[in-house]
Amino acid sequence: MSEFDSHRHARIVVIGLAGLGMTLTSAFAANSDCHGVKVDVTAARKQEFGPLVASAMTDKVKPAQVKFQAILESGNWSAVYVSTPVAEDGMMFFQTVNGKRQFREVWGGYATPSEKPELVSWAKKLGAPQDLAKCFAETVTERR
Repeated sequence: MSEFDSHRHARIVVIGLAGLGMTLTSAFAANSDCHGVKVDVTAARKQEFGPLVASAMTDKVKPAQVKFQAILESGNWSAVYVSTPVAEDGMMFFQTVNGKRQFREVWGGYATPSEKPELVSWAKKLGAPQDLAKCFAETVTERR
């Protein structure tokens, strides 16, 4: 390997490590909006939210047909990012009142990262807590 080749190789390694650092930093920053809010999609949570999602749908689906992409929880609010055979992907918001989850609203469509402030504002107008609103905005804009 010539001196030129070894310097070029070293620069490529440095550039690659710098790129990895930016990627990890971006991933960490993206997840920070959801720290403590985004929870694991477990079988128990699917069983709990599947019937709620199905009953909130205009076009009927079976709870087993609901596919969960994310579940967010903060205080007495929850939001589930779901796919169904009858509608586009959407984030459905629920509020627990007197111990019972009640459907509040659904957000569907396509959003870019530049729309995060509008998405946070929209969720907060529903009554969702700030941390859930921010995680919602992060979740629906990260899926490209």
